[in-house]
Amino acid sequence: MASTRDRALDAALALVGEQGIRALTHARVDERAGLPKGSTSNWFRTREALVAGVVAWLAETERAEFASGDATPVETPEQLIEALADVIAVQTGPLAPRTRARYALFLEGAGNPELLAPLLAQRRAYVEWTLGILARVGARHPEQAVRTLMAAGDGIVLHRVTVDPDAEIRPVVERAVRACLD
Repeated sequence: MASTRDRALDAALALVGEQGIRALTHARVDERAGLPKGSTSNWFRTREALVAGVVAWLAETERAEFASGDATPVETPEQLIEALADVIAVQTGPLAPRTRARYALFLEGAGNPELLAPLLAQRRAYVEWTLGILARVGARHPEQAVRTLMAAGDGIVLHRVTVDPDAEIRPVVERAVRACLD
């Protein structure tokens, strides 16, 4: 069974993803997690501490998922297109609330480097993974290509979690990957 702290953090992340950063209060987290009143504040005394805890929890959760990924090795442009389309489909489908929470937390931490650090570290890991794949599949300038591909990916993810959840993924990813290989 998950600890009280883990239950509070899971509930907090869900609240931010579903209702936005303003919904993040100790009382709402306790209620959402089914915890006695005051439980969340035992772990996170201030709202700032709660936000920082949620940021660290999100990064920790995603890092663990990334490290345990059983993904098929990507060796061809077609495999890269499929892998990225699959990741985007999951991030904007079943994990859409968590994706919205990540965006909300990035915005919340825009002026706070300490708060952003875990999210940026997570992003760097994903950039490094993508950079290695781009080099393997033949990108002549993988450092430039990774920025293009990440921007295109961010664009379709943001579009799907905010405007059009049914927007096609694969054609966008395919155009971006092909452009990165030209």
